[in-house]
Amino acid sequence: MAGATAADAAAAAAVFDPLRPRLVRVAYRMLGSVADAEDVVQEAFIRWLGTDRSAVREPEAFLRRVVARLGLDQLKSARARRETYIGPWLPEPVVEATEAAPDEVTLPLLLALERLSPLERAAFLLHDVFGLGFQEVGETVGRDPAACRQLAARARTHVRAARPRFPVSKDRGLEIAAAFFAASRSGDLARLRSLLATDVVQLADGGGKAPAALEPFAGLAAVLAVHETLAGVFAAAPSRLLGYGLVNGLPGFVTLEGGDILQTTALAIEGGRVSAIYVVRNPDKLTDVRRRFSSWAAGAAP
Repeated sequence: MAGATAADAAAAAAVFDPLRPRLVRVAYRMLGSVADAEDVVQEAFIRWLGTDRSAVREPEAFLRRVVARLGLDQLKSARARRETYIGPWLPEPVVEATEAAPDEVTLPLLLALERLSPLERAAFLLHDVFGLGFQEVGETVGRDPAACRQLAARARTHVRAARPRFPVSKDRGLEIAAAFFAASRSGDLARLRSLLATDVVQLADGGGKAPAALEPFAGLAAVLAVHETLAGVFAAAPSRLLGYGLVNGLPGFVTLEGGDILQTTALAIEGGRVSAIYVVRNPDKLTDVRRRFSSWAAGAAP
């Protein structure tokens, strides 16, 4: 990049920059980390700058392939890091204002993708989510189209359970999120019980850097017991609600806990009841939320 002229860099950026948001979405869905996704996309730009761009007929397809290949390399090292992660691992939260449309790739689906091999994950995302044909998927991941078809089919079987059978509308989901916040912070366990599914689970990701349970809580009784304990914590140090929104496509909210701990809470909802509660408190995963939320709090969408 150092050898590029200013005019050449400007010409490369003029093509690349409009595609950057879509490329970041591809990388994020592969990696579950905004920072890693942005690094991958920046590396793709460096490679784009060094490419003979006159020979590239479809820049978006070319760059998507570059990002997907870089993402595959990143996945291998990311998996190694997660083997030593303290407590439950959750994807880095992406919070959008209430006006945003729900994302097709929700947090439960991202977690299901974690259980796939890197190639299965790439084939599924590129074909089922981004709509690429298997010929292009094969060119991207270095496999023939028939092999990619099989990879995507295996992935589809694994992630099918992560897709909601009865998806809740965005407005109804945000209503349930508001009711959950009010009941959980006031200690109204009867109201909270009415909102939760019998097989509800709760996971909290502190990464060893913020207080959080090291194991998930499973079942209505266990989750209610946790919130009965937390009621005393909230009474002594009330949560500060920063706002409601979509957290990785799920209804949820952003709060400050204990005065200065930034937290996102996302709710998976099935049949009108909360089936999973996902809490992220690891400050390393909330850099983007903190940055984006400052403008949101001032009245602009993040």
